[in-house]
Amino acid sequence: MTPQGLPSLADIEAAAEVVYRAFPATPQYPWGLLSERLGTPCWLKHENHTPVGAFKIRGGLTYFDQLAQRGELPREVISATRGNHGQSIGWAARSHGVACTIVVPHGNSTEKNAAMRCLGVNLIEHGDDFQAAREHAIALAQDRGAHMVPSFHPDLLRGVSTYWWEFLRAVPTLDVVYVPIGQGSGACSAIAAKQALGHHARIVGVVSAHATTYADSIAAGRVVEAPVSTVLADGMACRVADAAA
Repeated sequence: MTPQGLPSLADIEAAAEVVYRAFPATPQYPWGLLSERLGTPCWLKHENHTPVGAFKIRGGLTYFDQLAQRGELPREVISATRGNHGQSIGWAARSHGVACTIVVPHGNSTEKNAAMRCLGVNLIEHGDDFQAAREHAIALAQDRGAHMVPSFHPDLLRGVSTYWWEFLRAVPTLDVVYVPIGQGSGACSAIAAKQALGHHARIVGVVSAHATTYADSIAAGRVVEAPVSTVLADGMACRVADAAA
């Protein structure tokens, strides 16, 4: 890890070996109509081609790999999600024979809930937003003596960084990269890959106008809780930023 707590190039390359045991590198394509509309060449990284349809699976794979390497695989893991992180942890837990409980807020995506259950996840609905679900998951883990998997952790970043490592190597001419921010693993991993490769691209984090905790926290220099009202960008609907991110 770097002094900033981000994965180094060696960390990312080692993580890629773990990821590629499960699936190959995902493609990236230039999109003509989008480029035409924006007035500049535009590339998209197709993380919808992973086994769960999202980049998060990369982090779950490396998180569990690190647990296994340390001989610390638990009997049960618990986490909270709006969907993609839960699929990631569910997939990785099943691969290692570990029971998995995921807490989601009421009104969560029925499609994502079904996808998690399909992976053998024990799904619990609690609270009205992600933060309430997260706090309940932490309490459950403490009560059961289970391992709580956070939404942001260095061992998750190892895996998530691999998709940016792939993207920046494949398209060295990228000038600006836009990254949606939920709990911060995607944006921090983009920074890690950029630094590891010495790439010139500028990283721009994007939050929902109706879920501004990260924008508010960065501006204030401390964690600022912000109300969440977005119903479209549910994966970005976080009320409290992660201080580590």
